[in-house]
Formats: sequence, C-alpha cells, structure tokens
Amino acid sequence: MTTEAIAPPPSTKSQVLRSFDVADFPAVNGLEEEWRFTPLKRLGDLVSATKLTGVAPAVEHGELPAGVTVSHVAASDVDGAGPVLVPFDRISALAYGSADGVTLVEVAPETELAEAVVIRVVGKGGDAAAARTVVKVGAFAKVTVILEQTGTASLADNIEVVTADSAQLTFVTLAEWDAGAVQAQHIKLQVGKDSRVQHVQVALGGDLVRQFTSVEYTGRGGDAELWGLYFADAGQHFEHRQLVDHSVPDCRSYVGYRGALQGASAKSVWVGDVLIRATATGTDTYEINRNLILTDGAIAHSVPNLEIETGEVAGAGHASATGRFDDEQLFYLMARGIPEGEARKLVVRGFFAELVNKIPVEELRERLGDAIEARLAEYAS
Repeated sequence: MTTEAIAPPPSTKSQVLRSFDVADFPAVNGLEEEWRFTPLKRLGDLVSATKLTGVAPAVEHGELPAGVTVSHVAASDVDGAGPVLVPFDRISALAYGSADGVTLVEVAPETELAEAVVIRVVGKGGDAAAARTVVKVGAFAKVTVILEQTGTASLADNIEVVTADSAQLTFVTLAEWDAGAVQAQHIKLQVGKDSRVQHVQVALGGDLVRQFTSVEYTGRGGDAELWGLYFADAGQHFEHRQLVDHSVPDCRSYVGYRGALQGASAKSVWVGDVLIRATATGTDTYEINRNLILTDGAIAHSVPNLEIETGEVAGAGHASATGRFDDEQLFYLMARGIPEGEARKLVVRGFFAELVNKIPVEELRERLGDAIEARLAEYAS
C-alpha cells in the first residue's frame, strides 16, 4: 500500500501556487487558510465547476472622450507580452480559462481627462459565468475610470490594470449587485515606474462578494493606494483580500478599508497581506482596517499580515480595530439636542467620510452617501 505525499503549505506568500490551469488547483474544502472564512456553498459552481458556460454580464458605456477606447477582443490580442495576472487561486484560474474574450479599456499616453470614464457591467442572471477585463493606461496619462457592477449574476471575473511609467489612475469599482448575486473577483494592479494608482473599492450589494486585489511594481517610485468601503446588511457576506508585493526598491503602498455591519448574519472578512522582498529596499507601506458593528449578530473578521525580508525599509506597519458606536460621541451629539437616530447617522457618515471623499466625482459621492443613509434608516426603523 502506498501513500500519496501531500505537499506542505507555502511558508511565504511568494511561494503560493500560480497557474492558468484550474486542474492544477486542488478541490476547495473550506479548511484552507484562504477559504476558511468563505461560505463555499453560496459560491455554487464558481468553486466546484471546471468550466463556466453562462453568459457574461453586458458591458455598457456612454460616449467616450478622445484618447479612450473600449472594445471586446480575443485574449491573444492582449497577451502578446504575457498576461498581467497569473491566477493563484482556483476561481481566478477558472475565470481565466472560461472567459469568452476580453473587455479592453485603453487610455492613450499623455491623455488627461477632467471627466471620469464610466463603464457599467450589468448582470442579466442565468448560469454561472466568467469575465475578463484589461485596463491599460499609457505613459503620463491622468484619468479616472469607474466600473459599476449591477444586476443579477453568478460571476467569476479577473480585472488586470496596467499603468505605464508616470501615469496617474484613479480606479473606482462598485459592487452594487441586486440581492442574490454572487461574485468572486481578482483585481491585479501593475504599477509602472513613478506611476500612481488609487483604487477605491465599494461593496454594498449582492449576497456574497469576494474580492481579491493584488499589486506588483515594475519600476522605482511606484505608488499604490487601496481604499475600501463596505456596508454589510443582514445575511450579506463581503470579503476583501489584498496582496501587495513589493519586489522593487523605493515604492510605496497604503491600504485603508472601512466597513459597517448590521443585521443577523451580516459578515465581513478583511485579510491584508504585504510582502516586502529582499530586493525592495526603501519600501514605505502601511495597512489599516476598521469595522463598525451596528447590531448584534453581525461578525467582522480582520487579519493584517506583514512579511519583511529586508531591514532597509522606510516604514512598514499595520493596524486593525473593530468595535461598536463610541458612546461618548453619541452623548456629545445628543447633549446638543440631536436625536439619537440622527446622531448615529452622523457618526457613521463621519466614519466613512474619508473614503467617500477619495472618489473624485461629486454625483457618485452623493449617491453613495444616500445609499449609506438608506441603510441606516433601515437600521433605525
């Protein structure tokens, strides 16, 4: 009788399996560190299938400004120099192998836009589907791209974002899915020399949304800021994971995620991993997650991690905090004649204000503020 050897789990994030072939990844059972917080049954075919055959959500946009194009192309048209994202989990590999072509968003070099480019991904329901999006921002361009995700879907998707040298990109992704929608997404940010990327990730809708964001640098002076806002209501599961891979000297990263939770079985998961390799001298990085529990029955998991392979860093740190309303803040406001319900709204809006203000579109900031107000009104009732 022979016993098949079982490979030990990787000791560092740099050793994690990466492959385009879903067959290279073992079946997921929920005991793995990267899946232990995720309700696998609610993912359905996204975690168990070997091929996804559903129709991907529709991609819509209005009139595009000069210097910006959006097209649907074959994978071979964007992978000439090799894909930006090499999947390192089963669902990401499944999405890569199942996607029917690529939505390609291109911003020409030196393009500078005052208005945001808005792209809408609209789910129409149906069987579990896969999608792939590639965003390329040319050298010295300065642009804001907003990706709105709405409708009903069971979706595994990969988004690859490439900024050339000295480009500046604000990339806003909104998960405003209808109730019952399920999404497992991987966003890969490739940051060029002296390039600055600010990613704002908002999760409000859907039944289960699991979003993984990874960052790599291709030249010195790269700067990545990852901001996240999520508000989980009764029964919703929002899971956000990051892997910031510092392998190039003199680059910077900052990760700041904030979430509020209310209602029975509302659940959030935040896992922030930062890897500073031996070659990444001069790295400056910090990550923080804060959660506000509004009712009994809501659960927030928060796990910050740092792996540092060199002592020559400019700065490296992390923090995490989860708690309920600050009674002193409520008392202060109520002592000045503000009713308790309104006082609670003010505290929560203040809690999210920094992140909402990272979005450089006033109409969208107001819309998110209204959505938060609506959630709080539901809580107050």
